[in-house]
Amino acid sequence: MREFYVWIEQDEDGMYVGEVPQLRACYAQGHTLDEMLSNIREVIALCLEEQVDATGPLPTFVGVQKVAV
Repeated sequence: MREFYVWIEQDEDGMYVGEVPQLRACYAQGHTLDEMLSNIREVIALCLEEQVDATGPLPTFVGVQKVAV
């Protein structure tokens, strides 16, 4: 079993949007946090199936850093 970090935001309509930075184009949404998490699990599984054909290891998630500009 693998673990992934999910970047979670709430959009202007109140929908929860989750994205997995380690997997390209791997994101999901839901009306509730639980719904989004359920959806993102399914999407991660689909993204991993596509990764089987790709070569090399998955990128390593390093972290999030706040930057002031």
